[in-house]
Amino acid sequence: MPIFERIMVAVGNAALCSALSSVAYAQTTSEPTGSIALGARGGFSADTRTLRTQPQGGPDNAFEYTMGAGMASDYIYRGVTLSDHQPAVGAVFEARFGSFYGGSTITSVKLPTDPAAELSFSSGVRPSLSGIDFDFGFTYFLYPGEVSTTDTDYWEFVARADKKLTEKVRVAAGFGFSPNISNTGAWSKYTAAGIGVDLPTSEILQGASASFTASAGYFWFGNQSPALGGFPLPAYANWNAGVTFTRNRFHLDLRYYDTNLSRENCFVFTGDPNARAGGRADPLTNPEGLTSGWCSATVVAKFWFALN
Repeated sequence: MPIFERIMVAVGNAALCSALSSVAYAQTTSEPTGSIALGARGGFSADTRTLRTQPQGGPDNAFEYTMGAGMASDYIYRGVTLSDHQPAVGAVFEARFGSFYGGSTITSVKLPTDPAAELSFSSGVRPSLSGIDFDFGFTYFLYPGEVSTTDTDYWEFVARADKKLTEKVRVAAGFGFSPNISNTGAWSKYTAAGIGVDLPTSEILQGASASFTASAGYFWFGNQSPALGGFPLPAYANWNAGVTFTRNRFHLDLRYYDTNLSRENCFVFTGDPNARAGGRADPLTNPEGLTSGWCSATVVAKFWFALN
């Protein structure tokens, strides 16, 4: 049974760089600006320090906000397209008071249930301890206008830690858990780690900064409800690597994504409505042997801006 009629490939924090990746923050001047993409979900920026770190020099209890918008040649989430390998657009807003934050995103998607958009609503806390920046938060994902009789809305908890090793290098790791991923009855868990490195810039890029980032993760699931077959969704590894360029409030990310999902399991996971026959049949999960390219290697260009 096509799983993406109830599944939208999810688990994440929220806010603007893994279609771009994490929740909005204001930019600092001394840290890498690229995204260590740990699978954060929720629109047009993903685990980017450009939006995740509070401005330096301000009071600890100051009220801050970030808003932004962007576009991408493809909306890739943990190696899987959420826009049918077509362009996507999105916007984000986040407000912060001290270490507490709350925000929302909206992103265009193209999924089998045909929702009008993907909305996310997040809140949490970002404390720092012994030079490590933590993020503990909850995100609710909403898909209005779905054509299916049962919605795929769900919530998730995410924990993340970032650490600067040197002035040029930082690392990050994260874990996400949902008790009922996309309302399928199955729990989901995701763990990932990544590294970011500031790159030297030439005279040509004067006034701009660049960073290289790469990350890898593993996504696995419990059994779905009996109505959906009772079997677990296919677990898989995913990875990405790319370069992010930043000048003032503008950011450009060029990134490679891939997974180890077979084309048959990609169909089981996504329910791609344009799937093709010809794959290896599985009597339980894919009796027709349908295949999908929604989980294949992809290069994505993303552009966004942020206002504080």
